[in-house]
Amino acid sequence: MPDLPVHLWYSITSLGGAGMTLPLAFAIALWLAIGYTWRMAAGWLLLLGAAIGIVTVTKLAFLGWGVGVRELDFTGVSGHAMLSTAVYPVVLFLMLLPARPAIRLLGVLLGLAAGIAVGLSRVVLSAHSPSEAVTGCLVGALAALVFVRMAWNLQPGRLSALPVTASLMVLAVLMHGVHVPTQRWVTHIALKVSGHDRPFIRAKWKAVRDVRPATAPLSQTLNTLTPPHSPDV
Repeated sequence: MPDLPVHLWYSITSLGGAGMTLPLAFAIALWLAIGYTWRMAAGWLLLLGAAIGIVTVTKLAFLGWGVGVRELDFTGVSGHAMLSTAVYPVVLFLMLLPARPAIRLLGVLLGLAAGIAVGLSRVVLSAHSPSEAVTGCLVGALAALVFVRMAWNLQPGRLSALPVTASLMVLAVLMHGVHVPTQRWVTHIALKVSGHDRPFIRAKWKAVRDVRPATAPLSQTLNTLTPPHSPDV
């Protein structure tokens, strides 16, 4: 684990916040619609929406009903890890679209590395378990790579690299550190749907163990209920 100052880990983790990644995702869709087609923009938003749906469902399941995997300390896919690994590879791919394929591929890999760094920061800051960060990175990377594969052969000249790069960089600077209370919204929805007064909490959930005795064999159960030497009636 890299030995970095805590404030640096917080700076890294903020790169995966919804307040920064979602505006970038919508900017990507806008540039795709302007330079190419609304179908391409819709494809990107559909892939990202599916990834967000996976995160949301797993979080709702845990917060509302306590559904998780105790053996893996899994209570829901990390949203920060998913969003960063989904958005940053596509951001760099779009910026480098006019470049040679090798340069574009390098940009995608750097974007994935940034997302993995965000996932790592979530574990270091105890915001998520390793299993939650890893699944977040996998879900986000899958969305990004599927889109990159779809868009790999786009005609580069349809978008000018300078305005795309400038707009995305300015947006990233302006939105860095902006907080969107997504966890509070998901918790509110989970309580409304489940009908519970309080959400499930990791510490209490991990402390619960299944104490039900294992089912005894049928022969043992019958022997217990009927003594072997009981007189006939």
